[in-house]
Parts: sequence; structure tokens; C-alpha cells
Amino acid sequence: MPNPIVFATHNNHKLQEVAAKTGNQLQLLSLTDIGCTEDIPETGVTFRENASIKSCYIFNNYKVNCFADDSGLEIEALNNEPGVYSARYAGEHGNHEANIEKVLNNLKGIENRKARFRTVISLIWNGEEHFFEGTVNGTIRHERVGAQGFGYDPIFEPEGYTITFAEMSMEEKNRISHRAIAMEKLIAFLNAL
Repeated sequence: MPNPIVFATHNNHKLQEVAAKTGNQLQLLSLTDIGCTEDIPETGVTFRENASIKSCYIFNNYKVNCFADDSGLEIEALNNEPGVYSARYAGEHGNHEANIEKVLNNLKGIENRKARFRTVISLIWNGEEHFFEGTVNGTIRHERVGAQGFGYDPIFEPEGYTITFAEMSMEEKNRISHRAIAMEKLIAFLNAL
């Protein structure tokens, strides 16, 4: 397994999830570890474009093997909103409560609560870019339940479960989450090198 690798994020929740998922398989470095304090603009219109923008920025400026993800919630009845705007759906970036409130308001009176979380990872390894994707289907609850996780976790119930992501331990969520699925593909790719 090649080491080390930079995960291009300033989001500590994402970092903890990925570190828990990879265990000792990867020597994971954060943007802070390489001295990157810039907020890399996500100007793409797809998860793939945003993930690529971030990983290319880090590779081009720091010359390190790295990966970046872009993830979001896609709700069928809302034309797959919030999608790439998941983190800033209600306007302010990272205001989880306001984002959840907007989703719940937009779904008032709508029976179809089908949704999915999607992650696309862009890995740049030795100058070559590779993509890995993970998806988990589920439904949107009518109210928040649970205190774990982050983002939309309190209103997302994954298919086959009767609890939300926010009611799961990190270990449970890491077995089935969109990011976990994409990371498993990335780890398998690196293990095959």
C-alpha cells in the first residue's frame, strides 16, 4: 500500500470518517498537515468537477499524491436538489440546521421522500487522475432524529434501516455510507498498485 496521501479537505467530520474507514491502510495527511490553509473554490456543476478541482489544485500547488471528494444529498421530488449545493443550500456555507430546515420545508406535503447520498472521489496518483463513486439510497424523514454525524444525517434514513445516519455510530455509518463505498474502491485501487 503506497503512503502517504493527502485528503484535500478542511472538514474535520469528513477527515474523521475517512480516517476511521482506512484505519492503518493509509497514512492520511490533511490540508493542515501540508500547510494548506486556502479555501479551494468549488465552482463545478457536478460532484465530479468539484472533486477534480480540489485534487488538481492540491497536486498542482503541493506536488503530492492526493484525493478530494465532493458529496451531497439528491432528493428525487426536488429534481435532485440540493445536489452540489448541499453544503450551502440555504445560503450560508455549512449551516446544517438551515439546510435541513429548507429541505423539510420544500418537502412539505410531498409523499415521495426518496433520496440518495452520493460521493465522487478524485484521486491524483503520480500525476494521473482516477475517479471513484459511492451511492446510498434512502428516504427523508419528516423531522430530525439522532445526534451523531453531520450535515443531513438527522433526516436521512438509509434503505433497509429504520434509523437515520445520525442515530448510527461512526462504525455503523462507515459500513454503508456513500463516502465509505467510494473509499473502499479507492483503497482497493491503491492496494492493487
